[in-house]
Amino acid sequence: MVGIVLVSHSAQVAQSVAELARGLAAGGALAPVAAAGGTAAGGLGTSAEGIVAAAREVDGGAGVALLADLGSSVLTVKALLLEEELPPGSQLVDAPFVEGAVAAVVAASAGAPLAAVASAAAEAYAYRKA
Repeated sequence: MVGIVLVSHSAQVAQSVAELARGLAAGGALAPVAAAGGTAAGGLGTSAEGIVAAAREVDGGAGVALLADLGSSVLTVKALLLEEELPPGSQLVDAPFVEGAVAAVVAASAGAPLAAVASAAAEAYAYRKA
């Protein structure tokens, strides 16, 4: 299955969104999901080392979809991709963080390939709330 990494400036946000996505996708096989939030010292920010460790943790060979919350987390993931620090088949997914994470985990848990997982997450931009 495709692995999912949720990259946030806050460890609590990344962990909470991961828990929400896992809970909403429950009922069968569950794709591996890892939270990579905050700095190594426990503050707000991003940790390149934490992102790499999370990606390696969920990598099962089918690819890794990374969703990031804000500016510098996106830049950190892009830099790691350029430097080839992430597992082969890793992809930054352009999607809303919460809705995209849920869609990605549901799709990955259903056995979708990386391109379909990324597409499902990106489609969350079209979700209307009003």
